[in-house]
Amino acid sequence: MTHRTKNILMLTAVMLLAVLPLVLVNGEFGGADDAAEQIITELNPAYEPWFSSLFELPGETESMLFALQAAMGAGFIGYTIGWLKGKSVKPAKK
Repeated sequence: MTHRTKNILMLTAVMLLAVLPLVLVNGEFGGADDAAEQIITELNPAYEPWFSSLFELPGETESMLFALQAAMGAGFIGYTIGWLKGKSVKPAKK
């Protein structure tokens, strides 16, 4: 198998991993905070939170910020691994 074929297969797999969850999942992606609040309300309908948020982010801004944080973390980890790998490789003799 050539490098070109491998690259095309990997790119296709990555694209499927990105698109399939959006197509197959019906409804909106819910967060853990929302799920916890729903369960607490079911268990104890009289429960009142101790405090509320100072401000609410509009729309999907919170999800976008979370995705940005994840991308920056993955970039940092990838850079660090690449840097350490490059540091361990012995330079070619001239």
